[in-house]
Amino acid sequence: RKVFDRDDCRFGYRNSIFKQALKGQYCITAVILRLDKQPRFNTSYGAIRETLEAMQVQDLSVKAVSDAVIAIRRKKLPDPAEIGNSGSFFKNPVLDSVRFRQLKAAYPDIPHYELPDDAFKIPAAWLIEKCGWKGKQVGQTGTHKHQPLVLVNHGRAEGKEVEALARAIRQSVADKFGIELVPEVNII
Repeated sequence: RKVFDRDDCRFGYRNSIFKQALKGQYCITAVILRLDKQPRFNTSYGAIRETLEAMQVQDLSVKAVSDAVIAIRRKKLPDPAEIGNSGSFFKNPVLDSVRFRQLKAAYPDIPHYELPDDAFKIPAAWLIEKCGWKGKQVGQTGTHKHQPLVLVNHGRAEGKEVEALARAIRQSVADKFGIELVPEVNII
């Protein structure tokens, strides 16, 4: 047993030491969180602000933001009780400003989120959809009809078939955009 503090974990965007140097070496059995009593809300990400407005939220609260995120996810993501799925399979790529501006020139409608240090996060779902994968079925696997970032099992697909689909998606995004998608999931 070992206890890691926050700095030891090297947390980053959907990343930590447990996905890098210590991958496969530890099983996390407990987490202790310290929450601020005065929350700082970030409603600029994704459709959170619009969803809060549609819900007619007047005063921001942790509950209101939580309800908005849950509503967005229910609308976009498949119910695992109805269809087997991976959840979000790929990380959103982060590009430097030079590469981002090149893509923006070729695809003026490219959605993005500006990050510190002159970097830009691009939604992997947009890249996958632009490659024609949204709602596509290949054998017993495919991508979800509302969220191409989610790989689904339409029947009795085995891991090899899901992995082959992921490889094909990664290759088509690399061919079209020159961007290497990184799986968010651990493939064992």
